Amino acid sequence: MRAIVRKQYGEADQLAIEQRPQPQPRPGEVLVEIRAFGLNRAEIYMRRGAWGEVAEISGIECVGLVQADPAGRFAAGQKVAALLGGMGRGIPGSYAEYVCVPAAHVVPLRTQLSWEELAAIPESYATAWTCLHRNLALVPGRTLLIRGASSALGQAALNIAAQLGAQVIAATRRPERGEALRQLGAQQVLPEEPRLSQRVRELHPRGIDAVLDLVGNSVLLDSLNMVRPDGRICLAGFLGGSEPLAGFNPMQHLPSGVQLSFFGSAFAYGTPDYPLSEVPLQAIVDHVADGTYQAQPARVFRFEQIQEAHRLMESDLAGGKLVVRV
Repeated sequence: MRAIVRKQYGEADQLAIEQRPQPQPRPGEVLVEIRAFGLNRAEIYMRRGAWGEVAEISGIECVGLVQADPAGRFAAGQKVAALLGGMGRGIPGSYAEYVCVPAAHVVPLRTQLSWEELAAIPESYATAWTCLHRNLALVPGRTLLIRGASSALGQAALNIAAQLGAQVIAATRRPERGEALRQLGAQQVLPEEPRLSQRVRELHPRGIDAVLDLVGNSVLLDSLNMVRPDGRICLAGFLGGSEPLAGFNPMQHLPSGVQLSFFGSAFAYGTPDYPLSEVPLQAIVDHVADGTYQAQPARVFRFEQIQEAHRLMESDLAGGKLVVRV
């Protein structure tokens, strides 16, 4: 089979297409014939070696057809999404024509969406759904601010939160994307800045209900100053870098009553506490198909364009989810 292989840790030019043996499913695994896959910033960290030793074939999600399931849980030819489960880290990932995935990380889907449209959904929307419903316990009428709203995960969260009936404020470093964020459901669009909390407090003197922080440690202390007592903050991304927060002192920096949590999909999904079966992925796909969610890929690349795709992802100019067609 053809696979995109990392020749050594480094920049995008270290990714090359090579021939590899087609994998064979072991007990508990499903063999998937890949039709398309979404790109994720986690794969940049893997390519650079920032997450330690990882598989030479990257990729943490894909959509395609079941080729074989030794246990008979899935029928041959069944349409599925596969995500995480060690793909790209401990086992070869989805940058290939075939991949073997733990069965608990394979989700059957019924849809007429194209493969490219479908590939824009799984990881971003599953993560956004969990952050909003579990970590933030978001309900209609609550005010949510999303930092990093222009990212693929940010747009997915905006889609879900707006349709849920929340009042959504979108913060972005790209002011030219303001109208697009409003079309996704944002009531307000604010420029991302280190002291954004001052602007938020001018608009909402008593604080807002929740923050989904995708920028990360570089702005976390500022995010803590936005929410009301008993408000919630979920940290789920590191668009501003993953350097540790030096000198963080909960007694000094964490306001009384404020709930701070983290969600890392790559580490959580598939564990007993976070089974993928809890994520209503079929319903999410149906919402995309009927236009309730706007989840079109920002750009679709050919398999041979993987280096170009990674460079665009690193530039922060993608404007949404990037997809590769196999």
